Amino acid sequence: MRGTPSSLLRPRALRPGDRVAVVAASSPAEQDKLDRGLAAVEGLGLKPDIFGSARDTGSMYDYLAGDDTLRGTDLTRALADPAYAAVFCASGGYGMQRTLERVDWAAIDASAPKVVVGYSDVTALLEAIAVKLGWVSLFGPMPACDGFYEGPGQYDFDTLARLLFAPDTVRQLTFPGFRTVVPGVAEGMTLGGTATLLAASIGTDTSLPARGGILFLEDVDELPFRMDRIITQLRRSSYSEGVAGILLGTFTECGDPDHVRRMLDERLGDLGVPVLAGADIGHGIDMQTYPIGLRARLDATAGTLTFFDPVLRS
Repeated sequence: MRGTPSSLLRPRALRPGDRVAVVAASSPAEQDKLDRGLAAVEGLGLKPDIFGSARDTGSMYDYLAGDDTLRGTDLTRALADPAYAAVFCASGGYGMQRTLERVDWAAIDASAPKVVVGYSDVTALLEAIAVKLGWVSLFGPMPACDGFYEGPGQYDFDTLARLLFAPDTVRQLTFPGFRTVVPGVAEGMTLGGTATLLAASIGTDTSLPARGGILFLEDVDELPFRMDRIITQLRRSSYSEGVAGILLGTFTECGDPDHVRRMLDERLGDLGVPVLAGADIGHGIDMQTYPIGLRARLDATAGTLTFFDPVLRS
């Protein structure tokens, strides 16, 4: 059975003057927020190129940033063009699963990793990048989203910027409000993301199974029974077999928080691996950036995630 490698290829850290691609591979971005987010990107000394999909406000369906060909072509070009040091997804929503059908993976040089940032629906892309290209990527804030477009002084923006430009200073994530579900220490490659997207990718050629890895889970706007069904699907499928440890972030607007907590403890607490809840990563909070594809140590008792190497190369 396919499992996770020990780690993936790390892109280099960003530098002032780097060109970065901004694409919308899911839903349309709110244009006023995007414009403010682009100004924040420029404030870091980066030079953003805004692709057509990021300016499409729903020409096919109101929930998609253009048609599948536009999004797939934009994403392929952004990932393949050596002129770009990074690819920022403008926002999440829905549509990445459709976009992945149109990405030309053969056109992308897997030996030249670049920084890719996004979360929520972008989970599907981060999984695909790990599987198809073998790159480390970042589950982190996006230009048209709260916590980013306000720029410096915002926790989401500042912690991402520090990781992008000074990765040697980010060797451990700490979680002040953590809760130990199952004590212990686990080592493995970081992976995961928004649980709904992980479940939706099972059975495709871009799913990254959790065997031997540290699995991060979070979600938003799911009814309690649907959230239960998603977690149960991750259990019943081969996806979670052999997982080394589990890190739980936010489950925003997923029903009564006490119910969600009890369900997650009951569904994940019997897997025989360390489980840490309450990480400040995900929707609806000031979030840290979670790297995917790095070998790390999860200490569910101390509330820490320690990386064996810097997230990005100097």
